[in-house]
Amino acid sequence: MKPLVERTLPDAQWLRASGLNRVVAALTNDDARPRLVGGAVRDSLLGLPVADIDLATPILPKDVIIRLEQSGIKAIPTGIDHGTITAVADGQTYEITTLRRDVSTDGRRATVAFSDDWREDAARRDFTFNALYADPVSREIFDYFNGLDDLENRYLRFIGDAEKRIAEDHLRILRYYRFLARFGRDIADAAALAACENAANNLMALSRERIASELMKIVSAVQPLFAVSLMIKGKVFSAFLPELSPHAETSMERLLSRESAANLTATPVARLLCLLPQDALTADKVAMRLKLSNRMRSDMSARLNPALPIVPSNMRALAYYKDLSAALDMALLFANDADISDCLLALSDWQVPAFTFKGGQLIQRGLTAGPLVARTLQTIEKKWAESGFPNGEEFTALVDQEVTLALLSAKNA
Repeated sequence: MKPLVERTLPDAQWLRASGLNRVVAALTNDDARPRLVGGAVRDSLLGLPVADIDLATPILPKDVIIRLEQSGIKAIPTGIDHGTITAVADGQTYEITTLRRDVSTDGRRATVAFSDDWREDAARRDFTFNALYADPVSREIFDYFNGLDDLENRYLRFIGDAEKRIAEDHLRILRYYRFLARFGRDIADAAALAACENAANNLMALSRERIASELMKIVSAVQPLFAVSLMIKGKVFSAFLPELSPHAETSMERLLSRESAANLTATPVARLLCLLPQDALTADKVAMRLKLSNRMRSDMSARLNPALPIVPSNMRALAYYKDLSAALDMALLFANDADISDCLLALSDWQVPAFTFKGGQLIQRGLTAGPLVARTLQTIEKKWAESGFPNGEEFTALVDQEVTLALLSAKNA
């Protein structure tokens, strides 16, 4: 039976890119050539799209820059103190890092020394299947910690002692749950889980931005429920999300079930809202503390402050007032079980129309320019949306009715 994970790097278009070939050639000498490492190797072995391409090399950073520039490749010292250079070749970026070992760590940052030992470099990484290296030419895989078998079994395991790995970088707690959500099966390594739970309070020492980034990646996974459930049971959220809803697990399970039944995927914002009480002020407090973007704050507020009840007859109006994505999220999150199918059906294959009627057309009908025109136009738009976006004669009748009422109001003022 063919294994799920190949033991050599499978051929792919990105491996044949001219930019990668140029970078590899520039960093190849008589002793060695650079190796692909991390996500590009892991995802390629799993048959997933490869986005970021990282390489490791025993060549010192200053020499990496010299070699790249001599080959006509732009070199950016993005993290030169830690050995990382970004190469830009033929429109593609490649991160190149010199082999390292940790000299000291404080849970947030590390002091490193450069090395020429591949295993030593692998030993400082987090999980076994993130420490796989591949020769970009021969496609040979270099596996120092049984990462291929763990990848085959979708088993997430820290390299070496889990507590020591977490002590080196506290963010690895959230990275554990993120990778578990993305790649794991519904089984967790007992040592890893215990280490994450025991060190959870250390997350308070990290920046809110780093925490938020990992949290959003966790909830955005295709199936985050197992990882989120473990985080709830292990009280991992307590360090950075004390507002966690007592119904978070049930809400997440319900949302994912509805997504599956409708063959839809809610937005990351909707996934996040499953973890919180259905209260706009609380959600905004969380968004500010985690330093979420203004767009995300606005999206959270929109979903928790619907302009109309979430019932089938209102769904298109909600999509008009907010947007289609928000309306779908609100249906998936908050519609009654009896209404959910009809709520989603109302939005299926439907495009939000534009309101093209202008104030000048009201003036042509006899209204005086000014506040009355603005109020009447607003009323017409509201009734048009809430009556199902009529057009033709039905819309003309709506306009005529509101113009008549406006003229009477002006006459009696």
